[in-house]
Amino acid sequence: MLAAGKMAPDFTLEGVDGKSHSLAAALKNGPVLLAFFKISCPVCQFTFPYIERLFEKYGNSKVTVWGVSQDDAQDTLEFCKEFDVSFLQLIDANGYSVSNRYGITNVPTLFLIGTDGRIRISETGFSKKDLEEIAKEFAAVNAVPPAALFKPSDIVPDYKPG
Repeated sequence: MLAAGKMAPDFTLEGVDGKSHSLAAALKNGPVLLAFFKISCPVCQFTFPYIERLFEKYGNSKVTVWGVSQDDAQDTLEFCKEFDVSFLQLIDANGYSVSNRYGITNVPTLFLIGTDGRIRISETGFSKKDLEEIAKEFAAVNAVPPAALFKPSDIVPDYKPG
């Protein structure tokens, strides 16, 4: 898996919206969070609602949040509906070309990529600390104070392996 500090490989994938999306184009607007996943993965199912919170709080023209699904578009859309996910999903199902370039061995795997194209955070599984760090970075980009990502009522472990 690519580590923090490495250059993120550029790619173009089709989204569930039917359009092509490239990492290089998205990075011109600000940092990009990539969340690689499979719909059958229980840790992905646990993690994605928290990524949705990040997107709801900070997703805008300065911050991009993308899921990178290793399943087909229809199954991915059903996953999004079931887990209340509204951020854009890209499809990497045929041969996993992008997943392979990023060295994905387990899901979920998250990469926060800075505007310089370097990976700032690289994490497999659910990491409370890394999600809070991503929230801080997104808040800074948007020039707003960081909002709490986790509610007091959430039962959240520090880490869940993918």
